[in-house]
Amino acid sequence: MGRALRASGALGQEWVPAFEAVDRAAFLPDVMWPYDMATGASTTVDRRADPDAWYAHADRDVPITTQWDDGAHEGPAPGRVATSSSSMPSVVFRMLDDLAPADGMRVLEIGTGTGWTAGLMAYRLGGRGVTSVEVDAAVADRARTALRSLDLTPQVLTADGLLGHPAAAPYDRTIATCGMRRIPYAWIEQTAPGGLVVAPWGTAYANRDTVVVLTVAPDGRSASGRFRRAVEFMKARSQRTTRPPHAAYLPDGFPGGATATTTTLTADDGFADRFGAFAFAAGLRVPRCAWAADERDGDHSVWWYGLDGDRSWAAVLFRGGAKEATVHQSGPRRLWDEVAAAWQWWDAAGRPDPDRFGLTVTREGEWAWLDAAEGERWRV
Repeated sequence: MGRALRASGALGQEWVPAFEAVDRAAFLPDVMWPYDMATGASTTVDRRADPDAWYAHADRDVPITTQWDDGAHEGPAPGRVATSSSSMPSVVFRMLDDLAPADGMRVLEIGTGTGWTAGLMAYRLGGRGVTSVEVDAAVADRARTALRSLDLTPQVLTADGLLGHPAAAPYDRTIATCGMRRIPYAWIEQTAPGGLVVAPWGTAYANRDTVVVLTVAPDGRSASGRFRRAVEFMKARSQRTTRPPHAAYLPDGFPGGATATTTTLTADDGFADRFGAFAFAAGLRVPRCAWAADERDGDHSVWWYGLDGDRSWAAVLFRGGAKEATVHQSGPRRLWDEVAAAWQWWDAAGRPDPDRFGLTVTREGEWAWLDAAEGERWRV
């Protein structure tokens, strides 16, 4: 794995000593669930039954689930919702590179998980330099045990990480290892002026995350910075997005009295790609809206669900090769109209990738912007 990470550029020379000294395997449980990138499914691996397979998976650049269903899961099979994990190593090291810690700095980590990332930072900065906060007591206990086994001594606290840890503030760096839907202002307050806040951030639109790197302003009252790259993290427990089931939007079946129009836009314009540039932009421009898509035999069925409680929805079936598609939408919000307007804006702006966008966080809320924080911005 080390060779692969170095070859890909994910593991810079400054993190090689920590990588070699802090073994990922030391932080993994006997029964774990590596994610198969090819099939999109988790598999069960038990060290006691097949140690060779267990170590082989521990040494791969894949995310590994270590807890399901907030700890309520039982048995060897995968559970329903993955709720703690050892993140994909290439993602870990790229985020640590974004964090850019230096000797003598103090770091606050939100989401201890297995403790591996805290261990890497503690090796690099010394145990006194790292404070890690984990909301799940059982997960935190396992992380402390693993860290002690390697004589690593970051402070691991069981608490709500969205509140930070003001008793030890200010920090030079703050990093979150869980997906955020809002950046808590407490993190800005507890990070020193000029310090960095690195977090996976996203909207409800496609339930995706993009790493954002914020710099705290000289007056300490706000933080602003650009998005970097798409990632996927387990969401902070208090910020998980839920929506009513499909049937709640169409209790009488499809089309349920929806109005019908047509569009000349196609699935290739970005409407069917969860990790595409338009999905990211749409999440910023169309608030409180969840997207879902299904592809069969070249046709794409795409849905949008309003999250305001009024059960607004929209749907388009993009048939492969067709020059026109029928749009159905229902409810007080005309969701397709909002999404189409976002597409027109995005297209006119040159179809920007996520790294042209940025985020500003203040006590009053969050604002997104394109190209420059001093230009047009809108609340998200």
